[in-house]
Amino acid sequence: MRIVIAGSSGLIGTALVATLRRDGHEVVRLVRRPAAAADEFAWDPMGARVPEEALQSADAVVNLCGAGIGAKRWTGSYKQELRDSRIVPTDVLSLAVAAAGVPTLINASGVHIYGGDTGDRVITESDSTGTGFLATLCRDWEAATEPASDAGVRVVRIRSAVVLSPHGGMLALLRPLYSLGLGGRLGNGRQYQPWISLADEVGGIHFALSDPTITGPVNLVGPAPVTNAEFNRALARALHRPAPMVVPAFALRTVVGEMAQEAILRGPRAIPTKLEEAGYSFRHQTIGQALASVVGEARAG
Repeated sequence: MRIVIAGSSGLIGTALVATLRRDGHEVVRLVRRPAAAADEFAWDPMGARVPEEALQSADAVVNLCGAGIGAKRWTGSYKQELRDSRIVPTDVLSLAVAAAGVPTLINASGVHIYGGDTGDRVITESDSTGTGFLATLCRDWEAATEPASDAGVRVVRIRSAVVLSPHGGMLALLRPLYSLGLGGRLGNGRQYQPWISLADEVGGIHFALSDPTITGPVNLVGPAPVTNAEFNRALARALHRPAPMVVPAFALRTVVGEMAQEAILRGPRAIPTKLEEAGYSFRHQTIGQALASVVGEARAG
């Protein structure tokens, strides 16, 4: 397949490009600087410009664009950046894909679209969306793909959990704390913490690209949901470090701000129903397996 990827330089994009090329696919990267390689095309999402030649003969477009949810404190300006960096590129690519007749669009989204007040109820792709900034952001993000779906494009909206990687992301922030003996649960620890390994994030996207029956929302989450307390116990075991600390909810809200309540102190108990029903086999079935693999890779690398 000829696959065009926007957001190819990030954690997920870098791994996805390598995997697709290893499996013999042609990968074209959309970049926001002057093209510097034969596989690159410069595009300007804020100027609504996508080179027509980039999408010629493309079998699929994968859009992974978006500023980091936890990269900065959620000021009013950064919340607008979070929206603009997702919704604008998605709208532009959706229109371009529809015009070019590309048959498939895989578009990023987030599992927090379900909101955080779901308690112990198991959440599948058929559940309704929730409330709050992140839920609204993800809902509007997904709505920006409608020009493509209205044109008959197969649109897959991947609702990703926190991605566990040996190369960065959340674990890069947590490992130093555990090394100092400062690991532990956040708040009461009973909130669910959706997770997925980088290998299964990339594997799930690859699977969705190759299976034409998969469409609409797809939960990219590990198959065994865990609470924050369970996650931290598993991480402590993987790192062979104690995790005695408890970070009170009020302290998180003071230090992190609104993001604490939206993304840390609550989370849906989501499961990957569509992927499992379609036959995807997870490389990491449990949080213990995922963390042992990721920590091992980080130590080896």
